[in-house]
Amino acid sequence: MPEEKMFVEMYTDGACSGNPGNGGYGCILRYKDKNSKYHEKELTQGFFNTTNNRMELMAVIVGLEALKKPCRVTITSDSKYFIDAFEQKWIDLWIKNNWKNASKKAVKNVDLWKRLLIAMKNHEVNLVWVKGHNGHEFNERCDKLAQNSSKNPQLKDNIIE
Repeated sequence: MPEEKMFVEMYTDGACSGNPGNGGYGCILRYKDKNSKYHEKELTQGFFNTTNNRMELMAVIVGLEALKKPCRVTITSDSKYFIDAFEQKWIDLWIKNNWKNASKKAVKNVDLWKRLLIAMKNHEVNLVWVKGHNGHEFNERCDKLAQNSSKNPQLKDNIIE
């Protein structure tokens, strides 16, 4: 009988000062061990020459890539850009149309969308949208991580396509 996949709660947010400008992402991973004790891991990084949407996607990507084995993951995000791409089936159309949107223009952030799809493929993913800046404990924490990282003097390059 296959081992049951671990359940992980993932909370994500991205931030950008200027769009494009300096940005950052924040991600919190939470899981319970066998004794029902919660464990958390925070992931965050800052970038220059980026956009808010790129940071929203990076938060999810980095969180999924940090998982060492296939998991059941609930991703909670305030990014309609990320959530709607899957719930409205935009991503399916983009792939079908060779990464062109409904207006026949190139989809933005294709490099990150492709990386995200690879990061998701071994996991059972459930998406939850929350309203940003509305008092959700983990969304607020992720926002703070993202904001602080965007102000870090040692930003990485995140070239905009």
